[in-house]
Amino acid sequence: MYTPVLKEINIITCPCFPAPLQLLCHGLFPCAPVAPSLTVDLHILEFVHLLFVCQSPNQTAWCNAVETFLDGIGYKLSCKNNLRRRFGNAFHWYQVLTIMAHNHIYTLITDPSEYLRSHCLLCFRGNTYHGSDSHSIPDVIVCIDACFIQKRSINPCGADTIDPPNPTPMFFLSNDDVKAMEDFVQSCHGERHRVRVSRAEGNEDHYEEGMRVPVSVLNRCGKSFVAADEKCEKASTHFFTDTGLMALLYRHDCVLWLANLTSAGEKQHYALALLDCLFKYLPPQMTIGLLYNIACQLEQSCRKWKFLDDNTLSRICFAIAVFHAYGHQWPCQIVYHLRRREGFGLSDSEMKKNAALDSLLDLDINEDMLRAEWKVQIAHQTQPTPHKILRQSKNKAAEVITTILALEKTLDAYETSVCELEMQLYVGSVSNIAELNLQLSDARSRRAKTADTLRCCKAALEMQAKADLEKMKNDTYLTVHLNAHAVKIRIRDCLHQCKFELERLERFTSHVFSAEHKIHASTQYSIKCREPGVLKLVSTYNGLCAQLWSLICQRRAPPSAVPPHPIICEGIFLLDVDSEIWKDIGLDKDSINPPAWLLDEATRSGICLQLEVGHTSCVEGCGAGRE
Repeated sequence: MYTPVLKEINIITCPCFPAPLQLLCHGLFPCAPVAPSLTVDLHILEFVHLLFVCQSPNQTAWCNAVETFLDGIGYKLSCKNNLRRRFGNAFHWYQVLTIMAHNHIYTLITDPSEYLRSHCLLCFRGNTYHGSDSHSIPDVIVCIDACFIQKRSINPCGADTIDPPNPTPMFFLSNDDVKAMEDFVQSCHGERHRVRVSRAEGNEDHYEEGMRVPVSVLNRCGKSFVAADEKCEKASTHFFTDTGLMALLYRHDCVLWLANLTSAGEKQHYALALLDCLFKYLPPQMTIGLLYNIACQLEQSCRKWKFLDDNTLSRICFAIAVFHAYGHQWPCQIVYHLRRREGFGLSDSEMKKNAALDSLLDLDINEDMLRAEWKVQIAHQTQPTPHKILRQSKNKAAEVITTILALEKTLDAYETSVCELEMQLYVGSVSNIAELNLQLSDARSRRAKTADTLRCCKAALEMQAKADLEKMKNDTYLTVHLNAHAVKIRIRDCLHQCKFELERLERFTSHVFSAEHKIHASTQYSIKCREPGVLKLVSTYNGLCAQLWSLICQRRAPPSAVPPHPIICEGIFLLDVDSEIWKDIGLDKDSINPPAWLLDEATRSGICLQLEVGHTSCVEGCGAGRE
């Protein structure tokens, strides 16, 4: 290595060929776009860039060393810090130009971008794609979730500072991108609102366009999750300018992008902004599997309000993570649950696959038959609920009468729950009055809604239907059948409430305030005290199941009636997807000529095993193809 001699370059500038462009042609990068007073060799800038990757960036120290070196060989600069400021400008805009050039090149490439491949070459290698025709087998799996613990306080002095633009690669989405998506969502709401107002929709339950779960189920799922309520305040905007973070992660729990939450609640435009950023870095034929705690609500909104076009939606396979699936209705789980979707697999796939495959071989059931029965089960358990308003039809009248009987049993269960809570409040044998008041308010609200629905159904009955209602009340099998169904609904409500309260406790384990620890300890104690009540309901339900079995054996039940399965107390509070608490076998309307998935225990077990084997095989095959 040696130091070259001083060399002069004369250039003639014009508007069509300015000085910076001519200097770049000579391998020099200018410090200003119009009249640069300093240029730096591109090799020097790349050397400094690599140097600052290997050590902490320090332009001041580097420029001071260069000034001292030049001074020693006789090149004295005119003023102090002259090199630092001008070299800093040249180095900054050299990095900006490099980043923009890379981004432009990767937009022309059909594989995932270098940014994604640098995170995981196995997930984003991009040599094989399933295409949008195979909706159930995604090429890559990503997850979205929000956290309202990380906040940024508002400037106490009231200063409204604006940070300079930062073009270097970073995890955070720009505020402009998030705001643009928010404006787009609001414009979609405005355009589609006029169209939907003019469309008179009846009271009958139905499927919305592109959805596989009826509206009634989606509405109940939306009420179960705070994340689905955009008006719910999770952090105060009066004290925090950033109320939380929403992250997009890929399969191996590493962050791809983050978005600052500036609203009080969890709004959908943050998730849409993250997805929009991801699709910009993916080739057009690549599909994704999206895990989100309210994936059903997000897909419904995207199809209902046209947030995403049909081509983009065909590339997304929506699913619900295991940790959030318990809050969803059973028809929603069999469509969106992680263990019920092909291509997502299991975390311990090899062990699970071998065990499931051995059990499936022992059953000796045709796999094609199991797949067909699974499709029939999905179609049956996700069908819309009957019309709540009576029509001029004997079948409709019978459905409404059955609904009325079920509502009466459910109302009795809520009445009993309200009376028990009021008695506890009257006696004063509780440690947390606030928690008891919340439970009492929730029970009263459910009781009022059930009573209103029952009143509307009874008002729609004609004289003959009312007479049939009285006759059906004297049917012993039907009475026990409806009692069992009402008790099982009550057990699900109690388990949902316990599970959500325990989840809130886990979120606050990082807080160290003694007052909050006392509140959480009291809440956890109240949850533990409620467990015997849940187990008592389970015992009552199992007793009713025994009565139904006895009535079937005595031939006092309808032909081909299927006895419901008792609930096993062990592991009931986990709310696993394969738990009996979700399955209304023997409690639904189809008691005549039941299908194999409902009647045959081996077929039901085979369906679960086939799903596990198919999911793990699919994911392993995708991984092996990319390796």
